[in-house]
Amino acid sequence: MSAMKGVTHRKVNVPSNFERKAFMYMRFTGILLLFLAVGHMMLQHIINDVHDLDMAFVVLQWSSWAQRLTDLALLVFALSHGMNGLRNVIGDYVHSPSTMKVINVILGAFLIITLIVASLAIITF
Repeated sequence: MSAMKGVTHRKVNVPSNFERKAFMYMRFTGILLLFLAVGHMMLQHIINDVHDLDMAFVVLQWSSWAQRLTDLALLVFALSHGMNGLRNVIGDYVHSPSTMKVINVILGAFLIITLIVASLAIITF
């Protein structure tokens, strides 16, 4: 098949900066979260009865390191995906680079502290 007349072909040079990597991270984590979150909902709310969810159920689930790693992955990907999305939404409304830098530091600190505390809870439970 021949090329269409009058159509120019050119290569677009996309810079590899933080925003590009954050964009790709959102796509990657979105796909992972689709499987992790649906799997979590199936296990917690469909396969098992909601009324059976108590501390004994959690102890039984977390006796398996595979379940802990799955929950840890869900935590890390969901929280980082959400924080990145929130950063993008705030960036749509805040136009001052210095204010945005402060907000990014606050969001980053919140993300790191929350991940540490929640990860410790899952790992040491």
